Amino acid sequence: MSKIKVGIVGYGTIGKRVADAVLLQEDMELVGVTAHSYNYRMLAAMARNIPLYEAPEVEDISKLKIAGNFPDFLSRVDIVVDCTPKKEGALMKEKYYAPLKKKAIFQGGEKSKTVDVSFCAQANYDSAVGKDYVRVVSCNTTGLCRTLHAIKQRYGIAAVHATMIRRGADPWDIRHGPINAIVPELQLPSHHGPDVQTVLPDVNIFTSALSVSTTLMHVHSITVDCKEIPSVEEALKLFENTTRIRVVDNASMVRSTAEVMEFAKDLGRDTRGDMPEIIIWKEGVGVTGNKLLYMQAIHQESDVVCENIDAIRAAMGFKDGKKSIEMTNKALGIDYCKSCIQ
Repeated sequence: MSKIKVGIVGYGTIGKRVADAVLLQEDMELVGVTAHSYNYRMLAAMARNIPLYEAPEVEDISKLKIAGNFPDFLSRVDIVVDCTPKKEGALMKEKYYAPLKKKAIFQGGEKSKTVDVSFCAQANYDSAVGKDYVRVVSCNTTGLCRTLHAIKQRYGIAAVHATMIRRGADPWDIRHGPINAIVPELQLPSHHGPDVQTVLPDVNIFTSALSVSTTLMHVHSITVDCKEIPSVEEALKLFENTTRIRVVDNASMVRSTAEVMEFAKDLGRDTRGDMPEIIIWKEGVGVTGNKLLYMQAIHQESDVVCENIDAIRAAMGFKDGKKSIEMTNKALGIDYCKSCIQ
């Protein structure tokens, strides 16, 4: 069977990681990425012999080696992964993808109305099979969907209350903050709860959020009212046995987001030191009555990358979601040395 020809539009935090992930898939071929301006990301792509195509709107790219223009790019791909800044994807769809009937995967910054389905592979892979436009939900929503789907399958869910403690900026970002503040999101519920419901529509969830002075990860504090009474021991085994979730503990000295990211580097699964699994702390899991409480950490730069790979397969008609997840995990080293609990 011929490989899926994939093109990446936007080569930023997510785009460059999706490109790396596509290169590792046996059933995919990276046609190239688009170049909007001259910058270190483009230089790195050129150094790795990744073909660069001229984006629809560009600044000076005369110093870059360009493989073709944007129409050339679209003519050579089976599917686009759009990793442009939020709201731009919807414009790209209207102007380029839809007129050419070109399938596209979008990121969580786009509105759900832009696409046929919002996507988290473990929760609703089947709903994206054969669809033209699929939206991989945001890093925070992905983290919530992964753990809540597992809980829903085992215990049922009556209600969820979750608070997102969000990083202020990505590690490379010099333009955002806060530097010396905690900033609450003064909108209730925060957008995360309604976004979860685009994937898990029958989950009753209420969320709040705030931003803090860190670049490393997001942390969620979650309380789930279960329909069946859970236990800590059983909940931990549930999380341990669920793919793309990693349980860590105090005994192994993974007690903070800084240590999570250092652990990710030491695992040596990729050159970036990413942690695509959702982290749950053993000591942060508790039960009172029918309430299951836990804390989880989200590496905002990488947890959606594997979702993009599965979304590509689904949109292109690959029907076996379990198999796709297994293929993606194997290629990316996900779940490697998964359990840190003795």
